[in-house]
Amino acid sequence: MSKKSLSESDICDRFITPSLLKAGWDQSRWRREYAFTDGRIIVRGKLVARGKQKRADYLLFYKSNLPIAVIEAKDNNHSLGAGMQQGLGYSVTLDVPFVFSSNGDGFLFHDKTGNADKVETVLSLEEFPTPDELWHRYMQWKGLNETNEVLVTSPNHQDVGDKAARYYQQLAINRTIEAVARVQKRVLLAMATGSADWKNLYGNRSLAESLNSVLKNDLGRGERARSLNLNHQWIDLMVMLLMRNDQSLVLYRRRTQLARTASPPAA
Repeated sequence: MSKKSLSESDICDRFITPSLLKAGWDQSRWRREYAFTDGRIIVRGKLVARGKQKRADYLLFYKSNLPIAVIEAKDNNHSLGAGMQQGLGYSVTLDVPFVFSSNGDGFLFHDKTGNADKVETVLSLEEFPTPDELWHRYMQWKGLNETNEVLVTSPNHQDVGDKAARYYQQLAINRTIEAVARVQKRVLLAMATGSADWKNLYGNRSLAESLNSVLKNDLGRGERARSLNLNHQWIDLMVMLLMRNDQSLVLYRRRTQLARTASPPAA
């Protein structure tokens, strides 16, 4: 059977997935047909409908809470880079620096970090990067090192029941933790959301309370805090919420002590 006659799904099954597995991306490290939005709400008179979901053909994770790359697939009647623009759009929303496009002949690799010699590189099916290769580039992009890598890659929340963090919730948590890992003293999160979604995830706790719990109880405890020299670090956590009840902008601010033995800095 000619490759030109294969569907996009066949291209994924026969060429892209085997390339991932050969490069060390076991099935726990990627999600296929990853839907990350429910679709735009469309209202026409009294009729309400959902638009098309945003769905990445593959989303690759270094850890379960750390998405790192997007792959967009096309059938073999398209060019190698035909899915690149779509993948780049998804990468902006998901905050991932690596995008791949494939038609089954190989991969067009786009590196958004600014640290590579070339922004785009053509790879064969056998040359797909390993998880460690992409992670090394990711750490350079985020300004991380081997010391704070342990903190950034640690699990940072517990799912309540079968609920997992939405992509924007996980992104807010990851950016906050990365800021703490870089010993950044102030963090400002501006999110157009109320507390309902976060209560669903964290069990009747607001966004600010949940992030504060992550910072204080998870990040500032035990060996991780000592190894990262965080025992005397405080952080100003500022969260702006666009509340649903009156559409007013509320600024929540809390100075969070990462280790209970620390002394607060001078005002």
